[in-house]
Amino acid sequence: MTNILWLKGGACSGNTMSFLGAEEPNVVELITDFGINILYHPTLALEIGKQVSNLLRDILKGKMEVDIFVFEGSVIQGPSGSGAMNYFADRPMIDWINDIAPIAKYVVAVGDCAAWGGIPAVPPNPTESTGLQFHKDQYGGFLSAEFRSKAGVPVINIPGCPAHPDWMTQILVALATGRVKDIVLDELNRPKTFFTDFVQTGCPNTMSFATRVEGGFGKRGGCLFYEVGCRGPLSRATCNRILWNRHSSKTRANHPCLGCTEPGFPHHDLEKGSVFKTMKYLGFAPLDVPTGSSQLGYYAYSGAQNAPVSAEKALGTLDSSSETP
Repeated sequence: MTNILWLKGGACSGNTMSFLGAEEPNVVELITDFGINILYHPTLALEIGKQVSNLLRDILKGKMEVDIFVFEGSVIQGPSGSGAMNYFADRPMIDWINDIAPIAKYVVAVGDCAAWGGIPAVPPNPTESTGLQFHKDQYGGFLSAEFRSKAGVPVINIPGCPAHPDWMTQILVALATGRVKDIVLDELNRPKTFFTDFVQTGCPNTMSFATRVEGGFGKRGGCLFYEVGCRGPLSRATCNRILWNRHSSKTRANHPCLGCTEPGFPHHDLEKGSVFKTMKYLGFAPLDVPTGSSQLGYYAYSGAQNAPVSAEKALGTLDSSSETP
């Protein structure tokens, strides 16, 4: 039996809703097939009020063990580091985190807010929100960079807004079945199984990206990177390999990837004109270039790619109606 304790901070419950929609395995199979016992979950639990307080205090007294401590939502430290903006079970939530994280065998952050602060941490950040072990892309959110769980493992980050349901359930299964050594983490503590490939991998518009054919919302054909802010070439996730609801993804529905698995999300701190629009350098070149490319190298390459088309347009020999829509 593997005991899971799931608590929630500054959250919209999107990751809980995603978790409940998992398919491989689903939540029922977690319990019946993999021996997972959910001690408490804010949506699923039968306990309320003092029953929750008593449960948590029994955990601190050692009456029951927490094998996996799952946290959803940002860690709210305000005002002035007191945590009083987020009270839960008679105490600031930060006090429960401080006490439970070190005694849990593993600690898992689900969703962007828990991983690195997410939307609540956008400046001016009045709630003083942060992630469990990261603030944006820097080590040292609420827990220190040196924090390790009882099993000697750092916080395992499963980012996304929300995270894909199967990312969550498959990591929980790996931990519950003693396969923690199979979970190889990247530099941001994300499991490489799900966060090595880019969202662009498997996107049907990849050829349009390579040939710089611009696309738009709901427009078949064309890449969304150049005009409507798609971050598929910059964001690591399996959204186009492990499809949502086994059916689709944002880019397959001609909606730009928002880069929600990266610590910069929401990117450009929601600066006006930065959502659903590609930020430009000197008015024409994408400000954010694909991961692994230098800005100078990318601009030189893309300029060379566009030179024949630009020349044809200048000479009037290219019929604009013949361009790929």
